[in-house]
Amino acid sequence: MSMTREQVAHVARLARLDLADNELDRLAADMDAILSYVDKLNELDVDGIEPTAHAVPMENAFREDRVRPSIGTEKALINAPAGDDSCFLVPKVIE
Repeated sequence: MSMTREQVAHVARLARLDLADNELDRLAADMDAILSYVDKLNELDVDGIEPTAHAVPMENAFREDRVRPSIGTEKALINAPAGDDSCFLVPKVIE
């Protein structure tokens, strides 16, 4: 499978892209290379290989929620540019 310069121009026109002649030539060559690579991948024997979304097996990485001690309000506010006893003070953004 390959993609012609005319097909690239058609897709560019559908996408409302105004491409110069040299860009059309370059994109046609790039698309041709991409499609050639995909064709090469189609030559692989994948019988018996289960489809997967990841190259390595992954399981849920979330941990269970547990109540743990936090750093505390004083430590949380220590590097804040502005704060009061228990809150970060931020500039007003809505009039």
